[in-house]
Amino acid sequence: MSTGDETAIHRAIDAVWRMESAKIIATVARMVRDVGLAEELAQDALVAALEQWPDAGVPDNPAAWLTQVAKHRALDRLRHGQLAERKAPEIGRELDAQHEMAQADFAEAVDAAIDDDIGDDLLRLVFTACHPVLSTEARVALTLRLMGGLTTDEIARAFLVPEATVAQRIVRAKRTLLEAHVPFEVPRRHELEGRLASVLEVLYLIFNEGYSATAGDDWMRPALCDEAMRLGRIVAELVPDASEVHGLVALMEIQASRTAARVGASGEPVLLLEQNRARWDQMLIRRGLAGLARAEALGALGPYALQAAIAACHGRARTADETDWPRIAALYDALAELAPSPIVELNRAVALSMAFGPAAGLEVVDALMDEPALKGYHLLPTVRGDLLFKLGRRDEARKEFDRAASLTRNTREQALLRARARACTG
Repeated sequence: MSTGDETAIHRAIDAVWRMESAKIIATVARMVRDVGLAEELAQDALVAALEQWPDAGVPDNPAAWLTQVAKHRALDRLRHGQLAERKAPEIGRELDAQHEMAQADFAEAVDAAIDDDIGDDLLRLVFTACHPVLSTEARVALTLRLMGGLTTDEIARAFLVPEATVAQRIVRAKRTLLEAHVPFEVPRRHELEGRLASVLEVLYLIFNEGYSATAGDDWMRPALCDEAMRLGRIVAELVPDASEVHGLVALMEIQASRTAARVGASGEPVLLLEQNRARWDQMLIRRGLAGLARAEALGALGPYALQAAIAACHGRARTADETDWPRIAALYDALAELAPSPIVELNRAVALSMAFGPAAGLEVVDALMDEPALKGYHLLPTVRGDLLFKLGRRDEARKEFDRAASLTRNTREQALLRARARACTG
């Protein structure tokens, strides 16, 4: 096999792993009741693919192949009794719980069935990784690792923290779940509220990684967006009276409506104001607007619903010129007050620049230049470069675009930023 063929197969394996690893881990976790071990067994299947596929070729159904190998590894562990002693008490508790439910009255049994009849291992994986025994940071990092198939480096960039910090969180989280004997299940309805905020944060970050990939050759990973929306809709059905659930789903749907317009013919990024809005998915926009209306009807808007309201301003505008930027700036003011963060402030600067001119936005951006959390964040110099360009300060703008290109690891984004830097001297 030539080096080129082997490289192509390795890329195919990586692509399959990105899309399917969460499902494989979730399937195996249901068998072994240990998310750390499930990830290890799924990784064993990945190693087997790396060893066998270059010679045997990529199977017709690579995801099924990986899942089957991982399940065989799990069965081998179970057959050899390595888990029997540790899992017997848990299995016994589950059998006792089933017996007790059988003895309950009809109404309670129906309610329990609604809680348990999810039929979705991925959702069980989300709630297990988001168990209250873990810190919020650990829950999010672990679920992104298991659900999104992201590397610790990519998660670190999403969190704006060192990679070593994320690696430690993941290792400790898996060990804590194991030692606490956390069951692999969706929590009962009365336990959902306490774990919901963390789950929503996880889904939000998974969607964002799909919407703007932090690394690699692709500008987007639509499969991650689809998975985040699918899981978000399931959570919305589980917790129908939670405004923020509907707000997050609305936000994701309106954002995802732009997918086809965000990428050019050669895979290059197309920025929001330059997109062909005829390519926006109107069905997703309508779904998102309906979800936002549902969130608004349930009470005061939280951070996700406010972001959905911002996205809705774009979704309702037939052209870029019709965008209600003063309304967007006001919504960002409300978001900054409710959930202040450097990234929210950076986005607010963009809105201010569109509503009131680039100088208004640059004033806010310049105040963020010494913000430690944004030190390696490529969008800070990107925004600053754009504002400087609009103000005619092109040499300064070029330097900012060059710096932004050096900070991002997404090759498509690098090319876009370098082109913008060249335009400053054109």
